[in-house]
Amino acid sequence: MAAPLLSAGLCGVRVGRAFGTAAALCKRAAPLGPMPNEDIDVSNLEALEKYRSFTRYFKLAEKESRKPCWWKTYRQHTNPQPEPKTDISLPRDKLPRAKEIKERKMILRENRQNAEMERTARLRTVLIPLDEVRAEWEKTSGPFHKQRVAEHCGIFRDLFKGATFTPWVTLRVEYSQEDEHLVPVYYGNMVTPSEASSPPAVSYEADKGSLWTLLLTNPDGHLRDTDSEYLHWLVTNIPGNNIKSGKEICHYLPPFPAMGTGYHRFVFLLFKQDCPIDFSEDVRPTPCHSLKMRTFSTFDFYRKHEDAMTPAGLAFFQCQWDSSVTWVFHQLLNMREPVFEFVRPPVYHPPQLKFPRHQPLRYLDRYRDTKEPTYGIY
Repeated sequence: MAAPLLSAGLCGVRVGRAFGTAAALCKRAAPLGPMPNEDIDVSNLEALEKYRSFTRYFKLAEKESRKPCWWKTYRQHTNPQPEPKTDISLPRDKLPRAKEIKERKMILRENRQNAEMERTARLRTVLIPLDEVRAEWEKTSGPFHKQRVAEHCGIFRDLFKGATFTPWVTLRVEYSQEDEHLVPVYYGNMVTPSEASSPPAVSYEADKGSLWTLLLTNPDGHLRDTDSEYLHWLVTNIPGNNIKSGKEICHYLPPFPAMGTGYHRFVFLLFKQDCPIDFSEDVRPTPCHSLKMRTFSTFDFYRKHEDAMTPAGLAFFQCQWDSSVTWVFHQLLNMREPVFEFVRPPVYHPPQLKFPRHQPLRYLDRYRDTKEPTYGIY
């Protein structure tokens, strides 16, 4: 009789411990501030003022929802506010809203008075001047669209450590081909390494007497350090928009995305200088075919000269491996070409059964010693 009683006692002790632990885990700390409806006396609900209409209730609910609260709402948990980013773009005079509206009304008035435009629009034969539309877009909302695309592709995150800028200066980059065909660089379009094998033609609008710096970098191609870049081109102290008159600190190197590493971003950055800058510390030898000397950091380069230059233009393309990359590694960089590929593990087969049941007819082909290919559904 003593054994069952002892067993029951032990079970009671275990059960008691379990309940005690659960109670300790479920204990809640005191709230950090007042809870909703804490001031309402629930013991006398009849004395509370009635809303009497949904409109009155809705207005009071909207008023209460606008008040700041000490706890985080669901929206704040799911979509937290991003950290404020430093704007390092060029200062720009904003057109007054009244003047902008006045110009738009004037254009609309002229279009309404144009009988020829009205007739072609009715007959669906009107021709839209795309060049004028693009020029207007680049002056108005184009820089903000480019900024959003660059932010989406992680350009500011990887090059400027989160700082951002608005590309007010339109940067036009075109690679010329042997058949007189031009491959433009926009904002994330695809360009093959063979198409970008020679220096591109770069143009932009610049005032007379201004100085600029042009930079081409690859934030995705470093073979040893993921936080570093490879410098492909650097031209400084450019007078106006004449690239050939600038000082080439680092000559042009064709893109060389390694096989198996996917698409790489190649970013053109245009900086506006306030005065001539001494870039003697950034000079690379000519020719420079050493990846160690090509290792670069746009953030450090900008921090070094931030007092005298400001980012103003942006263009970038995406690039992946093709056959011309092998030539760059072997002939220019004088090194073996790295290849990154997925090594598939051998096909797994369960241990062979001496008497297999419900197996396909060619079941024994799985366990052949020969390397000859076998065919069939296993």
